[in-house]
Amino acid sequence: MLINEKIKAAEVELTGLAGEDLGIVSAREALRMAKELNVDLVCLSLASSPPPCKLVSRADYQQQRVQEKKKERKAAQGRKTKEIRLGAYIEEHDYDTKKRQAERILQAGDAVQLCVRLEKKETQAAKELIERLIKELGHCGKQEKGIQVSGKQVTALLLPISEIV
Repeated sequence: MLINEKIKAAEVELTGLAGEDLGIVSAREALRMAKELNVDLVCLSLASSPPPCKLVSRADYQQQRVQEKKKERKAAQGRKTKEIRLGAYIEEHDYDTKKRQAERILQAGDAVQLCVRLEKKETQAAKELIERLIKELGHCGKQEKGIQVSGKQVTALLLPISEIV
């Protein structure tokens, strides 16, 4: 985005501080208005002629740039998968804590891998536990594949609903 004196166009399509349309004015006039109001003149796009520009307060402009950079970093980072480990015979209070933790992760936009470590013959209890968790987390997450039993653990992957749509 171009700002203030870096805008080289002769005329700009100007929008005021409150979003009102000020029409097409010369770039010098727009800069004079910006300095008078102690704000910045920001060029929104170079694709059209005359380019659309907006009067924006410095604090708002800086905050907007920080938020855009944050979104770009998050988009570039991609989705994270966080693992939550449980026991096959978990206490109800501990179960509620793990469920809340999974909800928080899913609502933040990350995937959750539920993992139950097995000892002896706990496979059926572990599968039932994961099925119950998946059912209760249905409002904020969707199961990607079926429940997988492999060796000494039972796992399931939940994706956030916002990503599936």
